[in-house]
Amino acid sequence: MEPSRAARVKTKKSGLQLRLYVAGHGPNSLRAIANARAICDEHFASEHELEIVDMLDHPRRALADKIIVTPTLLKLVPLPVRRLIGDLSDTNQVLLLLAGQ
Repeated sequence: MEPSRAARVKTKKSGLQLRLYVAGHGPNSLRAIANARAICDEHFASEHELEIVDMLDHPRRALADKIIVTPTLLKLVPLPVRRLIGDLSDTNQVLLLLAGQ
């Protein structure tokens, strides 16, 4: 799936809902997409929804979520909403965010 389109990966249970904002096909965007998918597949295989949004194609969505820097990962569900900026290469930091800490 290309980051230039909004893309969703859904599983049967959507206990974890994430939205990853990227900007085009730059190395940081591609790395963030690969890292997000790998973390979700390894740690939340059947319990996640990952939406990838290219803010170049969907700038109003980015504005609505107050995104000014990419890549940015939003954890939408479960509450509280959390955000993490960067390419998601620090798996422990991502897991802490997803755990709500």
